[in-house]
Amino acid sequence: MTDMIRTSGLVKRYGDVTALDGLDLAVPKGTILGLLGPNGAGKTTAVRILTTLLEPDAGVAEVAGIDVHAHPDKVRERIGLSGQNAAVDEHLTGFENLDMVGRLYHLGKTKSRERARELLDQFELDEAGDRPAKTYSGGMRRRLDLAAALVASPEVLFLDEPTTGLDPRSRINMWNAIRSLVDGGATLLLTTQYMEEADQLADDIVVIDHGRKIAHGTADQLKTQLGGERIEIVVDELGHLEVTQSILGELCIGDVQVNRQSRKLTAAVTGGAGILQEALRRIDATNVTLLDVGLRRPTLDDVFLTLTGHVAEEKPDEGTNGELVEVPEEFKEEEVV
Repeated sequence: MTDMIRTSGLVKRYGDVTALDGLDLAVPKGTILGLLGPNGAGKTTAVRILTTLLEPDAGVAEVAGIDVHAHPDKVRERIGLSGQNAAVDEHLTGFENLDMVGRLYHLGKTKSRERARELLDQFELDEAGDRPAKTYSGGMRRRLDLAAALVASPEVLFLDEPTTGLDPRSRINMWNAIRSLVDGGATLLLTTQYMEEADQLADDIVVIDHGRKIAHGTADQLKTQLGGERIEIVVDELGHLEVTQSILGELCIGDVQVNRQSRKLTAAVTGGAGILQEALRRIDATNVTLLDVGLRRPTLDDVFLTLTGHVAEEKPDEGTNGELVEVPEEFKEEEVV
């Protein structure tokens, strides 16, 4: 199967800050690669290099078999990009936004207008197509931005956190649109902080942190590598967290995770239902009241937490040594590490 996106040893630095530290990626034709990592992991930097908006300091990046550094114009003819912020002109209608993109791609007047109407219908924006984009909701703007990335029917799409800030219904609608693109033969690189999103969409997943690839595989493979199951318990009072944590600590693998706000404890275990029964027997002897109990497989959130030591939604700008660094002013809009 042909790789439509490929990087080898990709490096990008901003002064003393290393944004990408030898990143290798490969995305076969007609598949979705989920590029996961916290804000500041290097996801957007990778996307900007692959879409010719940045030049790497070292390494090779190819899209559709074309070197992005040597032939950026040829790469741009074959790609579509939907960034973190919807790139729409608020003063133009939805139709005018898409028509304008078609003209910029030299599709011609007739073809641009036909394509604009086709995409408005595909993304359920036809009824709002003649309204100014400033009247659109956040979800509608994201759909319009994605539609704009498809005007020229690109072979390769880069979607940089396409559902950030969307409500659950809009997110599911966007997932359906993304699936339909792949069914039509497109190749996608999807960056996201949402583990559920990667689980739902990605054929393959790469987890990066501090600009380095730290894990690679399908969602099921990553969960299997982590192993075991998770006991989840919610207690009735904050005062019962400590004794419950102590009991689970005697039975679990590693540390017990405690969320004081929700009064929830999570413990990795081996032995499944038998360990859960033993935990409940010991807890019952303490007269602690439980509001909820569950046994589940690891999630991608568990995988990420185990690999990086923090959750995917954390947003510090950090250097590769884990210390906070000052990002140069000219790169404030870049995702640096």
